[in-house]
Amino acid sequence: MNWRRALSGWGGLAAVLMLLLLLCAASISLGAGRVSWAALWSGGEEAERAWRLLMVSRIPRTLALLLAGMALAVAGLIMQMLVRNRYVEPTTAGTVESATLGILAVTLLAPDTPVIGKMLTATGFALAGTLLFLALLRRVPLRTPFIVPLIGLILGGVIHAVTTFIAYRYDLLQSLHAWTTGDFSGVLRGRYELLWIGFGLACAAYAAADRYTVAGMGREFASNLGLNHARLTLVGLVIVSAISAVVVVTAGGIPFLGLIVPNAVSLVLGDNMRRAIPWVAVLGGVFVLACDIIGRLVIHPYEIPIGTVVGVLGSVLFLWLLRTRRNRLG
Repeated sequence: MNWRRALSGWGGLAAVLMLLLLLCAASISLGAGRVSWAALWSGGEEAERAWRLLMVSRIPRTLALLLAGMALAVAGLIMQMLVRNRYVEPTTAGTVESATLGILAVTLLAPDTPVIGKMLTATGFALAGTLLFLALLRRVPLRTPFIVPLIGLILGGVIHAVTTFIAYRYDLLQSLHAWTTGDFSGVLRGRYELLWIGFGLACAAYAAADRYTVAGMGREFASNLGLNHARLTLVGLVIVSAISAVVVVTAGGIPFLGLIVPNAVSLVLGDNMRRAIPWVAVLGGVFVLACDIIGRLVIHPYEIPIGTVVGVLGSVLFLWLLRTRRNRLG
């Protein structure tokens, strides 16, 4: 289709990048405290206060949203290619729930652990949970594509139930709520920098995009081309687990993001990861920024956590994507 060819070209990507920049500007401008742009250059105490607000709160929050959205969307794409199922992402495979259990474990056993140590522990738990998910898939007859996310949701529910029980026993339910509900309202300078690790991992995935495109065609096909499918899968799952852990440690879980954005891009660009990753990353940032802005405007000057907004909009968009894909297959 001509419109799809035009949309998927460099012109379309430039338009989406422009939209991303506009959303970044809107995100920086929003907040309970008012910032006068003219005051930034006026000098004196008012200018100092305005610059401090921007550099300590507004810009770090916008960067955190952008980095988290990009990284999580790419993580969802990697997982879908490795599992060969379009309905899988970290929140439908038990990955995020396992990362949350890891944070709870390190909080109970070693509460003085630095943030990087919590992230590494959460990554290990997330990887273990994802490997358990893949092991379950090998033992269950997969008659329809919907069985795969169903297994992941059941596994995630069991892990979340165990995590909630432990948190209840040790009076950590409030902390657990913060880890499971995505919320960037508390992001300040010095509390979001781990997300750059997720961005770096997303860039590493782009460097190996051709290999993961081949891996998505199956173990036998990849092995016939000389690729080590098992190693590729393990590295990919480590990337997905680390990205999930970084986002959960920083701001909590964000549902549906890794499901919606890769599916929307695949409808236009197909399954070539080299072409898809830039689009997935940029649209992931756009979607997260847009949802955060909506959450900050609905009951301004208060705000709705981004996890709630993404959950509502994401469920509607996911149902639309399901119908679109079913019509295409039909």
